[in-house]
Amino acid sequence: MGSSTLIDRSLVRALITSAALGAGALLAGCNSDDISLANNAKANQPVPARLIAEMTAKDMDLQSPILVRLFKQEAELEVWKQDRSGRFALLKTYPICRWSGDLGPKVREGDRQAPEGFYSIPAIPTPMTRRWGTPARS
Repeated sequence: MGSSTLIDRSLVRALITSAALGAGALLAGCNSDDISLANNAKANQPVPARLIAEMTAKDMDLQSPILVRLFKQEAELEVWKQDRSGRFALLKTYPICRWSGDLGPKVREGDRQAPEGFYSIPAIPTPMTRRWGTPARS
């Protein structure tokens, strides 16, 4: 029974080591500069013409700041956008299907609560003017 246990432990160690090395080799490809996992992300797609038309109808510029409001209990996300007069106006409301935790604030890391409060997110320069974010400046 002693040698059988030793063989079992050695086999388990070998399997775990092989799995770890295999996972490491697979994940090493994620660091490649040639491959971007976000190339096809929705955030990198052009702003839909229908949304641009809605902004134009509400006197909003594509690059003007936005404010996002999330309502957990109502399960809605509102996008407000600054118009040419400098005031924020409701652009669109989207339903949300999931959020973590219960109603109420996040108290500590790992409590599975969705954060509540005000957060400032800087614009991310992009080379194309019809994409989300601020266009890159020369």
